[in-house]
Amino acid sequence: MTVSPGVIVTMDGPAGTGKSSVAWKLAQRLGLEVLDTGAMYRAAAVVAIDEDVPADDGHALAARIAEEGLVFDWSCRPPRLLLGGRDLTERIRDADVNVVVSVVARQAPLRAALVDAQRIIGHAHPRLVTEGRDQGSVVFPDAAVRFYLDAHPEVRARRRVEQMRSQGRPADYEAVLRAIQQRDHLDETRVDGPLVCPMGAQRIDTSGLTLDHVVQELERCVRSCVSAELLAPPRAVQTA
Repeated sequence: MTVSPGVIVTMDGPAGTGKSSVAWKLAQRLGLEVLDTGAMYRAAAVVAIDEDVPADDGHALAARIAEEGLVFDWSCRPPRLLLGGRDLTERIRDADVNVVVSVVARQAPLRAALVDAQRIIGHAHPRLVTEGRDQGSVVFPDAAVRFYLDAHPEVRARRRVEQMRSQGRPADYEAVLRAIQQRDHLDETRVDGPLVCPMGAQRIDTSGLTLDHVVQELERCVRSCVSAELLAPPRAVQTA
């Protein structure tokens, strides 16, 4: 069997701060796995859109996701997101999902179900970089290291537009900026799991930094807080 000491690193922050890209590169450098929790809420938004479930009916959304089964395929790097066997990894990034996800994410019954699911994943995958909007404040408040990434809304909008256009998706800067500002307001004012910088988290403003610079800074912080022994790959041990 293997010995797998737990090392969970949380990364919170608003949309467009580069959390997904940073989390993936940081995890690669540290030898950890990655959990994109925002993708789980986006999957719920897809259910609302594609299956005609009201976006503000958290009970119905949670029930549908439980019925169909929302899982990550951990054999892929980064993991693919599947709902009822359907691969939603690309679908969740579509523009119509961006419009609905802020409403979906405010629904307390859905948030409770997904927080439970994320903690189960953390138990099954204890060597993890997990990113979202409430990972360090709600889901894993005792994580080894907690970060909060931020950036000016205009910077985040430009990044999102560049990302969408690089993927061949239409993108209008002004529309994206308005959507980001609206999402910020909704995330910061919701009752359950509002977007906050967790107490004790290390805040990083990525506005003037490249992706590599952000990753280097976060890696330095993690290695200064977590022992090399805990970051070492799991070792096989002999059993009688």
